[in-house]
Amino acid sequence: MDKRTPQLGDVQETLLIPLYARAVETRKPRGMLRDPRAVEMVDALDYDFSRFDGAKSLLGANLRTLLFDLWVRDFLERHPSGTVVEIGTGLNTRFERLDNGTVHWFDLDLPDVIALRRGFFEDTGRRRMIAASVTDPGWMEEVRRTSPGPYFLAAEAVLIYLEEELVRSVFRQIAERLPGARLALETAASRMVDTQDSHDVLAKVAAQMRWS
Repeated sequence: MDKRTPQLGDVQETLLIPLYARAVETRKPRGMLRDPRAVEMVDALDYDFSRFDGAKSLLGANLRTLLFDLWVRDFLERHPSGTVVEIGTGLNTRFERLDNGTVHWFDLDLPDVIALRRGFFEDTGRRRMIAASVTDPGWMEEVRRTSPGPYFLAAEAVLIYLEEELVRSVFRQIAERLPGARLALETAASRMVDTQDSHDVLAKVAAQMRWS
């Protein structure tokens, strides 16, 4: 089988870290999560995933994924027909894990990521992909125009790569265009940002965290 070579920007390349973490965990006899699609995608990509082997941060990535799953699941228990937006979706499979049959779902990421993602996923009546930056308010307008609230926005391993003023701008735009939306996000301590060049996985890629 011919493998697909990811053509990704520096920050976008980091999506391959949690993908590999889920695949590694799935291959364990008693892993903390099961994601056979992650295994399929890792096997289908021409990329040196071995650079991440043995990194303790793979465990952290999976714990973070499970925590975001928990928050989204809680939202859907209270709002079964609500709308979830996966900001910086990468090759995430959260919809496959949590789909309740009625949720409306958007997978948002930059065009190069969505181009890669479309090799593995397709739009449906309740789930579709948007190729845009989180900083572009156009995606918020599209979500509000085409899908009912309430809204849950999941930004996992995304905002830490933006400058602080851009993060503040995203917050302001969400408040203006999707008032009442819930936003789950990840932050990084300043010490982690300062020492990222020695991080066990981030040191293996070119992306740099900007916001602490």
